Amino acid sequence: MVRMSAEERRESVIRAAMIEFAHGGYYGTSTEAIAKRVGVSQPYLFRLFPGKRAIFLAAAEYCMELARHSFEEASEGLEGEEALHAMAGAYVKVIAEHPERLLMQMQTYVAVAAAEEAGDHELGEAVRAGWMRLWDTVHAPLGADVDGTTTFMAYGMLVNCLVAMGFPPEHRVWEGLYPSARVTGRLEK
Repeated sequence: MVRMSAEERRESVIRAAMIEFAHGGYYGTSTEAIAKRVGVSQPYLFRLFPGKRAIFLAAAEYCMELARHSFEEASEGLEGEEALHAMAGAYVKVIAEHPERLLMQMQTYVAVAAAEEAGDHELGEAVRAGWMRLWDTVHAPLGADVDGTTTFMAYGMLVNCLVAMGFPPEHRVWEGLYPSARVTGRLEK
């Protein structure tokens, strides 16, 4: 049996936490559930992370980094409309293949809002920094056009909300969404 390094175990905790938090949110997810999913004890989790909040933040940052990497990879060597279509296609694929990433994004925004309301700005600052890295990753291939980047990100958030609410791909709410009239797991031109 091959033993995992502490760093490999940490990464497995982050992936498991993302799945658990995606479905239960920050307040509805226990560290016990995360430990169980990974196959470690709760005390071991706390050797890797100082607490639940640190685990959540690591999972949120990991989720945003996965989205950023998807856009970066899809748009490599492309500009303008070609980059837009490639990034949109990559995002549709992520949603179809990894819905927990979308749900984790949504849970992250809710957790930030709750923390900000309570006067805790640390989580929000970290998430906003991740969002800006995501923004910049999209912005450059779209020709550094603020309107184009804003539109792309706005459509992405609309897609997030519609998927999170469970609208099926054939539902009429998807009509008119650019670049595809329906979210089907692939781009339709």
